[in-house]
Amino acid sequence: MVDSPTPDVILLRLPSRLELLAVLDRVTLAVCERMEFDDDTTSQVSMSVIEAGTNAVQHGNKQDASKDFEVKFTLHPDRLEVAVHDQGKGFDLANLPIDVTSPEHLFDMRGRGIFIMKSCCDGVDFRFGDGGTSCLLVKHRPQVESRAVDA
Repeated sequence: MVDSPTPDVILLRLPSRLELLAVLDRVTLAVCERMEFDDDTTSQVSMSVIEAGTNAVQHGNKQDASKDFEVKFTLHPDRLEVAVHDQGKGFDLANLPIDVTSPEHLFDMRGRGIFIMKSCCDGVDFRFGDGGTSCLLVKHRPQVESRAVDA
């Protein structure tokens, strides 16, 4: 059995202030560049991470700057995992709108963040516990078509 390489891990801890989401975005873009993601994939990851960070600041930590939120980027050869953790008690997934694109939800002021994350990522998972809430985003590296080389 071949051991897979140890993934690189980048950990970012920020106070819960919305203006610091720009820092999170810059780090996310640098991570995507390191993963060699194309522009579309980079946009999808960036949008998803900013949505998860916004939720952590606004809903999880209630914009309390004395509470930090953490973002852990784990760079695997085939995928990027991003875990966003806040100190909030979480929420009930069953209370989210089933389809935010339906006519009755088109003008809702909130509720699109998780929809966006699920639309842009290959995996979105939430974990709730005494230590807070975690959102795990997974984005696989796009497959590059291999071409046969004539010898």
